[in-house]
Amino acid sequence: MAPRLQLEKAAWRWAETVRPEEVSQEHIETAYRIWLEPCIRGVCRRNCKGNPNCLVGIGEHIWLGEIDENSFHNIDDPNCERRKKNSFVGLTNLGATCYVNTFLQVWFLNLELRQALYLCPSTCSDYVLGDGIQEEKDYEPQTICEHLQYLFALLQNSNRRYIDPSGFVKALGLDTGQQQDAQEFSKLFMSLLEDTLSKQKNPDVRNIVQQQFCGEYAYVTVCNQCGRESKLLSKFYELELNIQGHKQLTDCISEFLKEEKLEGDNRYFCENCQSKQNATRKIRLLSLPCTLNLQLMRFVFDRQTGHKKKLNTYIGFSEILDMEPYVEHKAEPSKSQTRKPKCGKGTHCSRNAYMLVYRLQTQEKPNTAVQVPAFLQELVDRDNSKFEEWCIEMAEMRKQSVDKGKAKHEEVKELYQRLPAGAEPYEFVSLEWLQKWLDESTPTKPIDNHACLCSHDKLHPDKISIMKRISEYAADIFYSRYGGGPRLTVKALCKECVVERCRVLRLKNQLNEDYKTVNNLLKAAVKGNDGFWVGKSSLRSWRQLALEQLDEQDGDAEQSNGKMNGSTLNKDESKEERKEEEELNFNEDILCPHGELCISENERRLVSKEAWSKLQQYFPKAPEFPSYKECCSQCKILEREGEENEALHKMIANEQKTSLPNLFQDKNRPCLSNWPEDTDVLYIVSQFFVEEWRKFVRKPTRCSPVSSVGNSALLCPHGGLMFTFASMTKEDSKLIALIWPSEWQMIQKLFVVDHVIKIMRIEVGDVNPSETQYISEPKLCPECREGLLCQQQRDLREYTQATIYVHKVVDNKKVMKDSAPELNVSSSETEEDKEEAKPDGEKDPDFNQSNGGTKRQKISHQNYIAYQKQVIRRSMRHRKVRGEKALLVSANQTLKELKIQIMHAFSVAPFDQNLSIDGKILSDDCATLGTLGVIPESVILLKADEPIADYAAMDDVMQVCMPEEGFKGFSCCCLDSLPATPEAHGRL
Repeated sequence: MAPRLQLEKAAWRWAETVRPEEVSQEHIETAYRIWLEPCIRGVCRRNCKGNPNCLVGIGEHIWLGEIDENSFHNIDDPNCERRKKNSFVGLTNLGATCYVNTFLQVWFLNLELRQALYLCPSTCSDYVLGDGIQEEKDYEPQTICEHLQYLFALLQNSNRRYIDPSGFVKALGLDTGQQQDAQEFSKLFMSLLEDTLSKQKNPDVRNIVQQQFCGEYAYVTVCNQCGRESKLLSKFYELELNIQGHKQLTDCISEFLKEEKLEGDNRYFCENCQSKQNATRKIRLLSLPCTLNLQLMRFVFDRQTGHKKKLNTYIGFSEILDMEPYVEHKAEPSKSQTRKPKCGKGTHCSRNAYMLVYRLQTQEKPNTAVQVPAFLQELVDRDNSKFEEWCIEMAEMRKQSVDKGKAKHEEVKELYQRLPAGAEPYEFVSLEWLQKWLDESTPTKPIDNHACLCSHDKLHPDKISIMKRISEYAADIFYSRYGGGPRLTVKALCKECVVERCRVLRLKNQLNEDYKTVNNLLKAAVKGNDGFWVGKSSLRSWRQLALEQLDEQDGDAEQSNGKMNGSTLNKDESKEERKEEEELNFNEDILCPHGELCISENERRLVSKEAWSKLQQYFPKAPEFPSYKECCSQCKILEREGEENEALHKMIANEQKTSLPNLFQDKNRPCLSNWPEDTDVLYIVSQFFVEEWRKFVRKPTRCSPVSSVGNSALLCPHGGLMFTFASMTKEDSKLIALIWPSEWQMIQKLFVVDHVIKIMRIEVGDVNPSETQYISEPKLCPECREGLLCQQQRDLREYTQATIYVHKVVDNKKVMKDSAPELNVSSSETEEDKEEAKPDGEKDPDFNQSNGGTKRQKISHQNYIAYQKQVIRRSMRHRKVRGEKALLVSANQTLKELKIQIMHAFSVAPFDQNLSIDGKILSDDCATLGTLGVIPESVILLKADEPIADYAAMDDVMQVCMPEEGFKGFSCCCLDSLPATPEAHGRL
């Protein structure tokens, strides 16, 4: 099959020799590619979109031959949702609730706890009537114990493969979208459960938490002098083990129980010796609970960063843990391994496990038969009935889909063989509709051919690539069964469109020849005054401009090119695009603002009379400028005036630069925090004035001279100074510039000074040394200063939907390079290039927006506040760098909510996020962004505690929103990712 472009040329090749008025029906059918041969299955591998007769590869392959009936539906076998024999029931992950599901499975597999919960009185008895459960309403547990009862009963006897714990999670008020601290959740819930059960009368229920999870140890202190031993008894529900520096669980336990020396300032007061003595202190395990919870402390405080970090250390642990040596305290700390421990049979290694649960083994055979109470079993039976009804419903839907699929199979096998038109009468149908007809996953809709019509309501020739020619017999069946239209028969071939296209193609062919001719004419030199001025830009793009003019005449064709497979280009969008891309017409690029020939000869070129004649054929309305045409007289006058102004500006700039060399180069500047000893007076001007003046001196031909100092911007409406001495040494230092007395004298000569502002140092008192004080003239206006500060704070703390930037970093070098690229400016860059990239705290040339030479007027208090807002806004302009993402935030949202946004943007969990701004650690999750100092355009640095990449395959965790298979028993339950082995159930 020929390529698509070759088909396009072949379909219209006749237009090169046929004039528009000579177009016949044969030419029309050639343009619509009726002459192409149909493709043969097995020879043509995919559909030829350029061939309307190719009906191969449109989706028919799934219907031809024998078909598996399972392909007729997308409904999974409901039996896949059924619990398998001798297997456990899983729990659905509701988003970020895997830690809850893990604990639920562990608690469920504790048979004593499950039995005790079943014995708790329940309000379910009010729900159950004489003959069973009320059918008209669903059971809703009222207490935490009732939720656990119902969940445990379902986990024990449900027919489902997994159940939904959303009722339990909702009752606890947990956020399903946020990962909580699993260890803290375990402590809080066990405390809640113990408190709830303590009110029960049955002692087996009331004391179950302590019986199963509570152990006892003693803090033992031994005096080195007299040997007296003191004990402090304490109960525990879990042992918190430090894993830093260890590779084996036994090492962690040994460190937990090791002796601590009390010496020096930490000596122990011995009651027997009645004095402080050196002593040893240790923890002695007295009794262990039936279920031992070992919490691995994976989060530690990092003193260098000032916040918690996650330890991804591998810890090896065995399925069976011998605790007898530790209860007698005979174990000594073993040397930690330097690499990942070897895991043999019965042992495991994990770098993510945060809790290990061990079950006490006894010589007695464990009682595995825990009966579900009758009232709970009724609830389970009702749920199982609903599940069975759902399975029957799904099976019936599958059967209906299969029946429909078989009928569609017979229809396709019948009609596909009759689709090719051959020599019989034919019609055109959209390829997209045919593909949807053959698509088993979507119902067939009525035929819609409107997207393929031209402006004459016939089949557009440019749409033939997305149409297929089928037999009239097949078309009759399609329209009778599915309806739609309009029907596109042989009468729908549009002669008007073919004739217009023929005309355009002939003009385009002529354009190519003329383009070559003009190029050759441009190579020859122009003699005498016979030439014409043409813009260089117009000469470069004249063929494209001419081609666009021809395409505009074929508007329908251009519009149809915006459609593909029935989709149309939005008219408003196409207009906007054309408006954005609108350029000057031919030769208008050498017009001056007065409509005459521009004075710049670099933008135009002289062409011969013959070349201009060719160009004028395509652009008859283009401005014409013979070679003898004079340039615009008004532009010449303005040019001369501009040259004179430039010379004057250069002279002024040179004089001012010579008079104030240190101020221009920013050298030897005075500083309030380190007052110079050789003067008692310093003058103040606005930093904006200094920067605007420096811009003018550097580029006098591009900027206007600065004529006024404009100190009124630093004063309030009452004429008082708006800055304190302390603020001018710190946060307001970037708004002012300090001037030496000698410089001030020169400034008064060169510029108009509206207000004199100075700071004076005076000695007060008769004692030696005397006290130094600093006073300003004019004095500070406290009222306006306080109002300004309040307004600034209010503006920074009351923003909504503002943009901040979060930058993920790896190390400090990356922080400096990416978050402050302006600090890496090369020494070869000019001062002008550096001006727009000043680091925070340096002088800001964008202190205020004003015309360079405009004398600034005195501003009111409200205007001054607005002026200060502008200062803040301009100084916070941020240039986004690689590795950053912009977030929309509000001042009243909490840091916790921001961390959730960051989690979605960077895939970093909130507890792994270390956030800082301007060197300040952000750690208070409940604080609002406004109180933390996060303002619009702020850059927050994100450093993530991410697990190392090695051995990643060993620690796959369960996928979010997928049903979790229950933990089927394990001597050691690792609350990270547990294998499920029914054989180990009796040993848990």
